[in-house]
Amino acid sequence: MQQRGECDNGQVAETQVTLDEIRRMPKVLLHDHLDGGLRPETIIELAAETGYDRLPSTDVAGLTRWMTGVAQRGSLELFLEAFEYTIACMQTRDALIRVAAECAEDLAADGVVYAEVRFAPEQHVSAGLSLDQVVDAVLEGFRRGSRGRGITVYALLTAMRTAARSLEIAELAVRHRDAGVVGFDIAGAEAGSPPSRHLDAFQYVARENFHNTIHAGEGFGLPSIWEALQWCGAERLGHGVRIIDDIRVASGGGHASLGRLASYVRDRRIPLEMCPTSNVQTGAVTSIKEHPIGLLRELLFRVTVNTDNRLMSGITLSSEFHALAEAFGYGWRDIEWLTINAMKSAFAPFDERLKIINTVIKPGFAAVRPGGRA
Repeated sequence: MQQRGECDNGQVAETQVTLDEIRRMPKVLLHDHLDGGLRPETIIELAAETGYDRLPSTDVAGLTRWMTGVAQRGSLELFLEAFEYTIACMQTRDALIRVAAECAEDLAADGVVYAEVRFAPEQHVSAGLSLDQVVDAVLEGFRRGSRGRGITVYALLTAMRTAARSLEIAELAVRHRDAGVVGFDIAGAEAGSPPSRHLDAFQYVARENFHNTIHAGEGFGLPSIWEALQWCGAERLGHGVRIIDDIRVASGGGHASLGRLASYVRDRRIPLEMCPTSNVQTGAVTSIKEHPIGLLRELLFRVTVNTDNRLMSGITLSSEFHALAEAFGYGWRDIEWLTINAMKSAFAPFDERLKIINTVIKPGFAAVRPGGRA
């Protein structure tokens, strides 16, 4: 967990990368689920307000233990069970505004300066809200929570790949593109629900010159990634961790040989929205130390670091970077490289991305780089 730099006398100096220092650095988050990042106390209060009585615990500590414990079962399908409780508490306009505002506040407190937070509007209509009202409420919450905090928060609208509303959600996303929605996504259990089933939605998004990212290569392998890219035109891959299956490393850690799909992903600079802790918890990988992000960073894939579900995983973006620093010896240059990767890959307009890189990210890291140079 050390950053090696050269002193004026030519000696190599080492500085420790600490969690507190990482928290103060400007960071970019592209893959974070709104319903996976609620404050436990908010869940309890919203459940009480709405009469929802099925929470596994009404004690903050107990609910936190339950939510983080459910993520340790090594299965994406089991991991998703926890969302029943958060989604149940997000069915009114006021609840959605509150959750979205607190999300922006919590990310800003962690040093995030740009975020794209995703949610599935179709899961928040059981109390009578329309899809448009759901989106309006979340965007209002993002505006309230980000105001005066030095963070920009946009929304990604997610369709559930096991349902049949993807075209409707894609149209919804495009309808709100000028109000704070920057892209379309599909999510849910991958096995048995390939992205090509939603081809009409992705074709619509493409015709509208809009953006999309697809959950692929998390709970399923290379075919999911291939379909996301070659059938559906994914601009980014949500997780994409299984791209490692198309890379062969010589015994003893020698030369890496890339297959056709891995080469395509690297050559086209397709961003990988990697979520290390979540990938361990869902069984996609065995440990942070064994996470493919280490090799993919060495091979200069367009890797980004993300949280996925901050509540269930018990993490922040800063703690994810810290875990990678401990596992792979990452220092400031690595963290800055990963951060700029994310900002380059964001769905915000080019001018906005460039401004944040040049006026926020690079100056922020310049102070901690050896010699104070960006």
